[in-house]
Amino acid sequence: MRMLLISLLAAALLVVVGCSSGESCVRAGYDFSKLEKVAVVDVVGNVGGEAGKNQISDFFVMELLKKGYAPVERAQVQTLLDEQDFQMSDLTSADGAARAGRILNVPAVVVVNVPKFKETINMTAKLIDVQDGSILWLGSGDGSTGKTLATLFGIGAGAATGAAVSGEDDKVVGAIAGGAIGGVAGYGLTPQQATQTKKIIEKMCKTLPYRQQI
Repeated sequence: MRMLLISLLAAALLVVVGCSSGESCVRAGYDFSKLEKVAVVDVVGNVGGEAGKNQISDFFVMELLKKGYAPVERAQVQTLLDEQDFQMSDLTSADGAARAGRILNVPAVVVVNVPKFKETINMTAKLIDVQDGSILWLGSGDGSTGKTLATLFGIGAGAATGAAVSGEDDKVVGAIAGGAIGGVAGYGLTPQQATQTKKIIEKMCKTLPYRQQI
């Protein structure tokens, strides 16, 4: 049984991280040097929970910092907008996002949409001018995490663990319980997902202009 568990864990570690791609376009002729403070106002879409959305927001904050901007991250933005009784559902439109930016007193805001966040990750992001609601930069990206395979290995490893630690009479029950726990662990927000998401965002932001030429 121990050898089975070791084999399953070793196989899980060999799951390929997957691939990622990203592209973006920029509004021609716009003077990005006049932008300093930029707020990541929301991450919408099929992401597991607030922790995952905040992590995606943080990855965009990292890229904005690399480009010379002074970003305001999503959690702080939500607090400030809540104080103004702003409806977060309004952020789904460019006009609503621009209005949020005016409340926050920033010249531009970033809105991220994540329609898929499972085995396949797909997302888009917009940098919006708060004065007129126009799009200054638009990026899209996708990638694959191999999550389904990781989940199956998690279930198998959990089942093997449950069987190994249970008494002989409870072996079946232990295997089922362990399998359920392993399955949940394998299907959670994994470091593999975080790694792929970060890579996607890096590629999406490659053409995001520097605030100042360096």
